[in-house]
Order: sequence, then C-alpha cells, then structure tokens
Amino acid sequence: MNLAMDAKDRLACWPALSRGRARCGTPDCLCSGGAEIVHFHGDNEADVHLTRPLVARLGPALRRCTALRLSPASGWVTVRLETGSDIDILATLVSAALMASGTARPGEPALPCSRHRRE
Repeated sequence: MNLAMDAKDRLACWPALSRGRARCGTPDCLCSGGAEIVHFHGDNEADVHLTRPLVARLGPALRRCTALRLSPASGWVTVRLETGSDIDILATLVSAALMASGTARPGEPALPCSRHRRE
C-alpha cells in the first residue's frame, strides 16, 4: 500500500493547494500561493513546511508523536506514513501549514526540507 499516494490524492482536492515541484527536486509537491506546503519522498514519507515559529511553538506536542521527525531550524516536519491515522496527522499539519504560510514574513524563503539539510 502506498500511503503517500493516498495522502497526496486526498490533499490535492483541497482548493487552497495546487500541484508543483519542490525545491529539493521532488516532483510530488503541493503548494499554496507559490509557497511549498507539503511534498512526498517515496511511498511512506511526507515533509510539511510549518515554518520555524510554528515548529518552535508546537515543538513539545509534536515531539510526542512517534510518526514525526522535526527539523526546527528549517521549519519542516517529516511525517512517516505507516497507517491511515498518519494521513490524518498529515492533513492536520497541512492545515496548520496553510495558516502559517499566510503569516510568513514576505521575502523570507523556506529553507530546504530536512532531507537536504544538516541540523
């Protein structure tokens, strides 16, 4: 089962998201207003750009979830998609990312995802 494909199909129906290409080269990316929101690495992993301030604020709660890996310096969170409930977690984080992307400071580009960055 390819949970990343299921998640991508579910999120691609959201009116605030459009398909695009991630800066890291991943072809499966969903954007909002030109900002990367979520992209998929392989069959069971997704990166969500929550922004650095939101990761800092939600960090303690996010760290308790075993399906997540945080990259606080970049604002990206990796979601391991192992069960259907992980897709629900991803959808919740994408919703938060959409709200956070609307409050990001102009001219502050997103750093590369955690796959292409060393903490």
